[in-house]
Amino acid sequence: MSQVVLLLMRMLGYLPLPWLRALGVALGWLLHALVKRRRQVALTNLTLCFPRLSPTERARWVKAHFRVFAQAWLDRAWLWHGSSDRVKQRVRLCGDLSVLQDDRQPVVIFAPHFVGLDVGWTMLALSLDRALTTIYTQQSNEVIDRWVAQGRSRWGRVRLFRREAGVKTIISALRQGEALYLLPDMNFGTEESLFVPFYGVPAATVPSLGRFAQLGRAKVVPVISRLTDKGYDVEVLPAWEDYPTGDVQADTATMNRRLAHMIDTMPEQYYWVHQRFKSRPPGEAGVYE
Repeated sequence: MSQVVLLLMRMLGYLPLPWLRALGVALGWLLHALVKRRRQVALTNLTLCFPRLSPTERARWVKAHFRVFAQAWLDRAWLWHGSSDRVKQRVRLCGDLSVLQDDRQPVVIFAPHFVGLDVGWTMLALSLDRALTTIYTQQSNEVIDRWVAQGRSRWGRVRLFRREAGVKTIISALRQGEALYLLPDMNFGTEESLFVPFYGVPAATVPSLGRFAQLGRAKVVPVISRLTDKGYDVEVLPAWEDYPTGDVQADTATMNRRLAHMIDTMPEQYYWVHQRFKSRPPGEAGVYE
C-alpha cells in the first residue's frame, strides 16, 4: 500500500499547481469528515489558545487547517519529485540571508511547525552555499521513512541526525559552521521539557533552542514557511539579538511567546492536529479526553 501511495505522489508531481491544490481541498474536506480524533484535538487546541473566539469561528479555523494541511502534504509530490526549477518557480525566498550565508557565524534556524516546514528546509538547501543539519524523527513505516529521508536530502549539503545522535554530535556540527534547522515546538514528553506558557497555557516545551544556541555560540534566525495561492513564501526573519540570555526557563518562555506572534499571522497554517498539551503539570487533568 505504501508503494502505491508513493507512486501516486510521483504522478501527482506533474500536475499544475491549481489542480493539485484543488485535490488538497477535497482531501482536506475528507480528512475533516473522517478523522474525528484529530479534528477534536485541533478544536481543543484552538479552544485553549483562542478562548475569545466563538465556537463557530474555531470550527471554521479547524476546517481551514485541514485544508492547508492536506494541500501541503500533496505539495510534497513536486517538492520531493519535481525538478529544482519547478521548486524555485513555486517558492519565493525572502528576507535577509546574510547571517545564513556566513558559515563563520554559527546559526540555529528556528523553524516552527507550520504546514510548509519541509518547503523551508528544501528552499534553504537549494539556495544556500552552506551545510545544513536537522534532527529527524524516524517514521514507523519503513517505506515512508525512506521516502521522507530521501525527499529531505535531495539538494544541498545536508545531514539528517536521528534523535539518538546526541547533543555532542549536533553541537560539533553547529560549531563547524553547519546551520541547524530546528523544530523544537512540539510536545516530546516531560523528561527533558519545561512547562512554560504557550498562549497562556502551561505546555511541556523542550529548551533545545536556547541550549543549542548557548552551547554552539550561535545566533537564532527564525524562518517561516507560508502556503500561498502561487506556492509558498519562505521568509527569513531578523536574528534574535537578545537571545539566548542563559536563563533556560526564560529563554524557553520567550520562544513560545514569539512563536505565538508568528502563528497569529496565519493561525490556520500551524500544526494544530498535534497534541501540544498532552503532557500536563503535576496534578492537572488531561485536556484531550
